[in-house]
Amino acid sequence: MSRHRSTPSRHPLTLALIGTLLASGAAHAQDTGPTQLDRVTVTGSLIPQTQIENHTPVLTVTAEDIQTRGFTSVADVLQQSSLSTGGLQGGQTSASFTQGAEAAGMFGLSPGYTKYLINGRPMLSYPALYNGSDSFNNISGIPIDIVERIEILPGGQSSLYGSDAIAGVVNIILKERMDGGVLNVRGGAYSEGGGNSVRVSAARGFNGVDDRFHALVNVQYEKTSPIWGYQRDLTKVNNPDGYSPQYVSNDFLVLLPANSNRYAMMDPNLCANVAGQFDGTTVLGTRPTGQACGSVYGTGYKTIKNGKESGQIYSSMTFDVNDNFQLFGDALYSLEEVKYATGSNYTWWGTSSGWGRFYDQDSGQYMNLQRVFAPEDIGAGGYRDIMNTDRNKAYQVTLGGRGTAGSWDYSASFTRGEYKLTERNFVRWNDPINDYFEQRVLGPVLGTTSTGYNIYSPDWEAFYSPLPSGDFQSFTGYTYSQSRTWQNLLRAQVTNGSLFKLPGGDAGFAVVVEGGSEGWDYTPDTRLVDGSVWGTTAVSGAGHRSSYAVTSELRMPLLESLTVTGSGRYDAFKIGGNTIDKATYSVGLEFRPIDSLLFRGKYGTAFRAPTLSDAFQGVSGYYANGSTDYYRCGQLGYDPANTTGCPYDSVSVFGTQSGNPDLEPITADVWNAGIVWAPINNLSVSVDYYNWKIKNEVNTLSSDQLLLAEYYCRNGQTNNTSASCQNVSDWITRDASGVLDEIYTPKMNVASQNLQALTASFKYVQDIGRFGSLQFSGNYTDMLKRELQPQPGDEYLDLLRDPYAMWVYDSYAKVRADGSIGWAKDKWTTTLYANYIGKTPNYMAYLGNGYDYVHSSGYKAGKWGSYTTYNLSVNYRAMDNLTLSLMVNNVFNKMPDNQRYSFAGTSGQPYNNYLYNAYGRAIYVQAKYEFGNN
Repeated sequence: MSRHRSTPSRHPLTLALIGTLLASGAAHAQDTGPTQLDRVTVTGSLIPQTQIENHTPVLTVTAEDIQTRGFTSVADVLQQSSLSTGGLQGGQTSASFTQGAEAAGMFGLSPGYTKYLINGRPMLSYPALYNGSDSFNNISGIPIDIVERIEILPGGQSSLYGSDAIAGVVNIILKERMDGGVLNVRGGAYSEGGGNSVRVSAARGFNGVDDRFHALVNVQYEKTSPIWGYQRDLTKVNNPDGYSPQYVSNDFLVLLPANSNRYAMMDPNLCANVAGQFDGTTVLGTRPTGQACGSVYGTGYKTIKNGKESGQIYSSMTFDVNDNFQLFGDALYSLEEVKYATGSNYTWWGTSSGWGRFYDQDSGQYMNLQRVFAPEDIGAGGYRDIMNTDRNKAYQVTLGGRGTAGSWDYSASFTRGEYKLTERNFVRWNDPINDYFEQRVLGPVLGTTSTGYNIYSPDWEAFYSPLPSGDFQSFTGYTYSQSRTWQNLLRAQVTNGSLFKLPGGDAGFAVVVEGGSEGWDYTPDTRLVDGSVWGTTAVSGAGHRSSYAVTSELRMPLLESLTVTGSGRYDAFKIGGNTIDKATYSVGLEFRPIDSLLFRGKYGTAFRAPTLSDAFQGVSGYYANGSTDYYRCGQLGYDPANTTGCPYDSVSVFGTQSGNPDLEPITADVWNAGIVWAPINNLSVSVDYYNWKIKNEVNTLSSDQLLLAEYYCRNGQTNNTSASCQNVSDWITRDASGVLDEIYTPKMNVASQNLQALTASFKYVQDIGRFGSLQFSGNYTDMLKRELQPQPGDEYLDLLRDPYAMWVYDSYAKVRADGSIGWAKDKWTTTLYANYIGKTPNYMAYLGNGYDYVHSSGYKAGKWGSYTTYNLSVNYRAMDNLTLSLMVNNVFNKMPDNQRYSFAGTSGQPYNNYLYNAYGRAIYVQAKYEFGNN
């Protein structure tokens, strides 16, 4: 294969970065004269170039960084990135919609706003939906030991990468070639218990046919046990240090809804019969509202880190047909089984779901019962026997060819991928569980009250007693939900790195044409939909879309010191019979007044096309309580600004919501500006500013906004919502007398966001002679602005300074940073890595909706202090082909236990689990053996 090459003069800015990126601990940044550099394609440009830094910042995490900084997975790399300022749902957030998946995002935006690539090609969307509504990528299932580097490109990038690239792009680049082979064996454990892991990976390179054929095969297997809440002091009991006393959970509760929801103790034995529950910790608990039987230890019976067993096979291949044409291909297959338990808070039975309430003829009171199931009720294995399992199977295959024709490079490829998810979820069957407790506890129906509630005479001794062996299994079981996504992508590119001459050098040009299709099908177990399951429902959805796109990029070095790059892209999607198209562009500027200084900037547009879930998610129902019927109030003379006294000021109405195939794209204007300075060959510093204005975000209109729009439409006035008056007429149903019957609130383009962020990074390598070499690096992100307008006409919410809004929208850290210090000498290398989360609002600030709130206990709203964890690694090359490693993550066993005081004494997870975890110190040992090298 012919390759573009150039022989530039020595350039401190380039050499400093190359030296830092490619150094293996013993990097030397001494002046050795002119250096010949290959032109390479970096994420953020289609045109090969010798400059690593251009108009768009790229944060690179190398395979060496992954090893020395203690990262255990691709998700770990991205979640600990300084760009990850937002809270995330996953294995640490019990009962989230995608607890079995791993997500990451940038700048606090939804994970779906980041475009994820593997070897430059889009990853498959996860079949289940993040937060129950949004498409995203599960970044688990990528074999970490074969990752060559991860390139993170912040800022809007749709002019090159199309839809979803609003927050940025992440390109996970896997190794393509290897001489010889390598075997990695790694084992680990947590000092606090749980989470034991073993990982084995093997890779082998194959070369032949006069060195024209190259292939690489990698196999990786990993097994990790879960971490349970009861294995950590912070999560094993209800909060002992909160703003309220530590209370036992209401495991056996009799609630009096007609008596201000006070508790009634109906057990003549005062909990003695159930004292053995939760390993003998159930007692009579007293609260200001009354007494109930319960344990402070029940909260620990959930997983705070998933268990996982996974395997991946990856292979890549190239074959040089001749000097000017090469065939290539790669394939990745992943199989994962993730296990987790949502805990006792989600494993219970109560009358509120089936009866609403009932009347106890003996006491003459209305009641609701609540009965939590202890491990002893379940059986010998307790909660380990009823874990949920997500089984993920995915593959992605690419075949193609590339070559040169004169000064032009060309390539064409076809990619096919499919992701299948089977969710095995523990459930309680609706009729069997209600029948069981009606027969065992409530007894026969003795009549009904004048208001229609059943009358019973409960058997309180049966209620306050453990379940007989086997009874729990009679009303529980599992559902099996199937879902899948798939995509096909045909891509062709032509590039000319020397299209024409300019004063500053050769102009580069590239054109890419893409076409493809993708689909989504979420099919829940029918029993989740037809009411067979107690306390749980599901929403189905299915759809597909086809698309094509044309992208072009032109890089023009107008002067030796000035380069301008422009790119444009046109995307068209066919969704549900509609064609949705969007053109995006960007213009980038690089100015180098001297060799060691770069000023850079870019302005462009970005977008996100309506996702398949946004367009095709099925209908789900809800009750909108406390809604104002503005139309009927208006008929009585009330102005919509003041409906106090109107009999229709607070009504309950049934609502439905679903996806919407008529959605428009989410759009964004994005620009960044920055500076890179490399005063010497072994030092570089960069600072960049980013600005986003995002419009047409997808949300649903509130019932209040829809009813207000109806008032304006019916009275011939301006309706300032995103719904037309015809929409309003179609979406609000009334009976013949005008009474509200139903409202429909589909997903719509209604929200807007404004963001500003500042990032900084530095890299420095110092040769210290016979003592080896030192390597320093750091990254910093400060969110300057993050404001959200949920609906048209609403005031903007300040998601960085309004503590209530921050907690409602998954929590954010204004500042994040990371840094490392590496030392290398002879056969030894060691690295200390630090990860920093800035101050965040405490839960009491959310509780009081402001920082001036003071609780009656005397505790005040405020912020938690900054939070830093440290990883340490030591590597020793015992033989030329054997390296031994010891990694200790979270060296000082840092826990978010200083957050306890801000939570109530009933909380079982008294910290912000979207940003922090209670895993503690992890210790890993690894042996890496290389073989077969020539």
